[in-house]
Amino acid sequence: MVKILIADDHAVVRRGLKQIMTDEPDLLVVGEAQTAQQALELVRQQAWDVVVLDITMPGRSGLEVLKELQRERPKLPVLVLSMHPEEQFAVRALKAGAAGYLTKESAPGELVTAIRKVLGGGRYVSATLAETLAFELAVAPDQSPHETLSNREYEVFRLLAAGKTVSEIAAQLFLSVKTISTYRARILEKMNLKHNAELIRYAVTRGLV
Repeated sequence: MVKILIADDHAVVRRGLKQIMTDEPDLLVVGEAQTAQQALELVRQQAWDVVVLDITMPGRSGLEVLKELQRERPKLPVLVLSMHPEEQFAVRALKAGAAGYLTKESAPGELVTAIRKVLGGGRYVSATLAETLAFELAVAPDQSPHETLSNREYEVFRLLAAGKTVSEIAAQLFLSVKTISTYRARILEKMNLKHNAELIRYAVTRGLV
C-alpha cells in the first residue's frame, strides 16, 4: 500500500485530492497537513512513499519546505502541486529537488499518473514544461534578472508585483515589516530596478504575475 501525505492549507483541496485517488486501491492518503510545520513534523514522525506539497502555504513557502525535506529525506519523492502556472514556479521547484510539478487545474486528470511516475523513480512534468526544460539545457542562456533571486526573494518579488504593500506581505508570510523591507531593497538592487512601478512592469511583461 502506497502511503501518501498531502500538504495543503485548504481543506477543500485536500478533500478533492483524496477523492481523485479513491478509485486506486493501492494509493492511500494516510496523512494531511495544513501548514508547512505540520508537514515537516509528519515526515519526521512516519515513513511515507510520496508527499504532495502545495507550493504556497502560510508561513514558510513550499520551496523552503521542499529543501528541508530533501535534506532530511533525500529519497522521498515530493510532487509539488500549485495554483501557479508552470512558467512561474515549475523550474524553481524542480531545481529545488521536486520529483514533479502539477498545477491544481491539471490535477484531476494527471495526479494519479504523476504519483505513479515519481514512485517509480521518474520525474513528472507536462509536455510543455518538458520542452521548456529541454530548451534551457540546450541553450543555457544568461540568467534573467528575476532568476538571480533566492526562492524567498522571488516569493516577495511576486507579491510586490501583485500590488501588495510591505505590511500586507509581512502579515501574509508571518515575517516582520523590517524583514520584508530588506527583501524589497535587495530585490530592487539585484534586478537593477528603482521602484515598485518598474518591478510591476517587469513582472507583467514576462507573465510572472
